[in-house]
Order: sequence, then structure tokens, then C-alpha cells
Amino acid sequence: MEPAPGASSFQTSGDAYDRFMGRYSRPLARPFVDAVGIAEGQTVLDVGCGPGALTGVLVERLGAAAVSACDPSEPFVADCAARHPDVDVRLGRAEDIPFEDDSFDVALAQLVLHFVSDPERAAREFRRVLRPGGVAGACVWDFSGGMQLLRAFWDAVLSIDPNAEDESRTMRFGGVGEIAELLAEAGFDDVVETTLTVSTTYADFDELWTGFLLGIGPAGTHCVSLSEVDRARLRAALVDRLGAPSGSFSLSASARCASGRLPD
Repeated sequence: MEPAPGASSFQTSGDAYDRFMGRYSRPLARPFVDAVGIAEGQTVLDVGCGPGALTGVLVERLGAAAVSACDPSEPFVADCAARHPDVDVRLGRAEDIPFEDDSFDVALAQLVLHFVSDPERAAREFRRVLRPGGVAGACVWDFSGGMQLLRAFWDAVLSIDPNAEDESRTMRFGGVGEIAELLAEAGFDDVVETTLTVSTTYADFDELWTGFLLGIGPAGTHCVSLSEVDRARLRAALVDRLGAPSGSFSLSASARCASGRLPD
């Protein structure tokens, strides 16, 4: 099974990821958990856990014994396990979750579905590892305009190369109803969709730009693939798109979120 576009760029350290996307995924984890409705006494699986942003919030809410996690990136699995040593963290993809049938009350996937090669198979895997009445929830960035960092980046890219593979053109699930439809087709009932919004503050533009140079995700991969001349052109275009900030500034990010429940 071939990895989805951009998935290979996550074979990096948790610290590098945190500098680029973790500053958004960490604050997103709390409203995501609230939206799905985690309750004391439940067991939860974090699918595509990365270095552990969502895992940490689940541990805070439920305790480490109630939380398990998996990710296809060996560096991320190692970092998540180091950060949360009492959590069962395993190497594995959403399409082949490395846990037994009927093991969990809740399965969550934060910022994962964009990078899953077979989302329908992943949804069936969510169903397999959940007990009757279990809940699956997923969220992804709205690349069409709700995720300011990535929208500004790709708009800058397109101003230079109109044929570039903008994430909003190449990835599923950023639109209204797409995650909900995936869950409903996999047999989940009472599917609910919402939008979650978070923000982060950069000290200056250089702090933002350094994140892209780490080569993480489709945007980072595109950035580091450019020649020095083209990268300088892109940097200038992105500065312009963001209004040429001279000091600290904040950007917001909205995610599409949906959850559904299995029949009892």
C-alpha cells in the first residue's frame, strides 16, 4: 500500500514537528476531545498520534492506563512513548491498526486523514477496534482558507507557479461534510460535524519561515525542494501575503471535525 502524498515527510523528530505544526496541534487537541465527548472510565486510541499532542491531553483527562496510540513514523512513536512512558504506543498505520478487535470505547484521529492512503479502510479499522456503541472522531485542517498559515503559503506558491500541487487541490476531507460522509458510510450513526478554531503567535516572520525549512508535510517538502533563488522568491511572496509583519503576529487555524457512534 503506497503512502498518501506527504506522509513520508513525517519521518522526523517530534521537536521538529512541534516547531512547525505542533504549535497548532497542541491547542487543537483540547477542543477536539471536548467535541467528541470523552468521559471518565473510557479507553481511547489515538490513531496517527505523531509525537503525542493529543495523547497528552487524553492522559490528562483519563490517565495513561486508559490511553493507547499508534503512528506509522518510527521517530514519532519513539518520541510519543518517551513523552508518555505509561501509554501503550505502537508502530502502525490507520489502515492496519495494531490493536485487537473490540478494544476501545473511542478512536480518535487528529490531523491524520489527509495522509491516509485508504481512508475507507481506515474507517473500517476504527470500527473493528471499537466496542459496540464506541465512538470514532477525526479532524483535519480546512485548507481552503481556514488554516491561515498553509493557505497563505500555497497562495504564495501559486503566485509563482500556478501549476503547483496546492494541498486544497490534492487532499480530501478539508470540505464540509467529507469526514461525516466517511464515518456514515463505514456504519457509524449519529454523526455530528463541527468546526474547531485555534491560533498561535509568532515572534516574527523568521520564526514562521524556519518551520517550512524543516521539510515537514507537503508545504515543507515543497519549500525545501526549491532552488535557493526560487525559495527566496517564495519567501518574499509569503511575506507579502501575510502583510509584511515587522514584529510578532498571530495566525488562526480552523479544522473540520466529525464524530459518530457505532450501534450497540
